[in-house]
Amino acid sequence: MSEPLYTRDILRLAVSIPHQQRLENPDGSAELRSRTCGSVVAADVIIADDGALVDLGMSISACALGQASASILGSEAIGRTVADIVEVRSGLEEFFSGKVESPGDWQNMDKLIAARDHQGRHAAILLPYDALIAAFANAAKRKAG
Repeated sequence: MSEPLYTRDILRLAVSIPHQQRLENPDGSAELRSRTCGSVVAADVIIADDGALVDLGMSISACALGQASASILGSEAIGRTVADIVEVRSGLEEFFSGKVESPGDWQNMDKLIAARDHQGRHAAILLPYDALIAAFANAAKRKAG
């Protein structure tokens, strides 16, 4: 029998999302909706001149797994570049597809292991990463003028 999907750890993460407020004057913003599950994640970013994330604001309307994923991302994203976020998102996707054995080394990423066998939940888990990557892209577009 497989592990329960909504573990106590997932539920704890889901109710402790850092940076869960929109920013007033972000460098970039994005709002994405999952066609699969209807989850919505908005992300606002402030980016340093070196490309590192200085501040993050998020609005999350997702299942507990999407919220837990946003919590993990919010706890780890500050100081990271878009390349870092893309790398972590790619690793998580590779884990879900069975190409690698670990979802990644960020703190609490191991709490998502039970979701591997639940393909219908993968989009909600990846959505916070996609929204943050899109917000980085929006910031770069704005900066380019």
